[in-house]
Amino acid sequence: MATTKVLLKCFPCYHTKKSLAGLMGLLSLLFLLSGCQAVLTPEQVTTAFWEAMAEGNLESARKYATQESQHLVTKQQNLEEATVKTGAILIDGSNATVATVMTLKRPENNKDLSFDTVLLKENDLWKVDYQRTLNNLSNLPFGDVFKSLRAIGETINRELEQQIPLFEKQIKSFSEELYFARPRLRIPSG
Repeated sequence: MATTKVLLKCFPCYHTKKSLAGLMGLLSLLFLLSGCQAVLTPEQVTTAFWEAMAEGNLESARKYATQESQHLVTKQQNLEEATVKTGAILIDGSNATVATVMTLKRPENNKDLSFDTVLLKENDLWKVDYQRTLNNLSNLPFGDVFKSLRAIGETINRELEQQIPLFEKQIKSFSEELYFARPRLRIPSG
């Protein structure tokens, strides 16, 4: 009852018990809502991060990145107006990966990029580990080229290994020719 008297003094226009009960309910609800902070899932953080990047809203994107990788969040021209879709989510303790597909809208880049967004738990909130995510992204455009170059290198290496005995034989033969073809010095006797 003492609380009621204090509230009646603070809010003189609320003189009925019905109004007071409504006010108490509203204040309780506001108190509960202000104390609750929504904890986003890895999928929600991934979507919010990439949408902020596509909009060029770096300040917002940095809020979703780990403290260690926030400095890496910079404007990416090729991401402008990109759309984001998420897929499989793998959570392993305080680490998570979210399969991410970005559809780039610019005419020269009009394609889909599929990669994993890497997240870490930081202060009980999921955050994008942008460094590790960038590592996943950096291999995408040239991934097939690197695989092809590696295959070519392995083929050349195998063929060179097969040719080494022939090279050694040719070098030995060439050095013998040089040895026998050089002019011989005669030392006069006597």
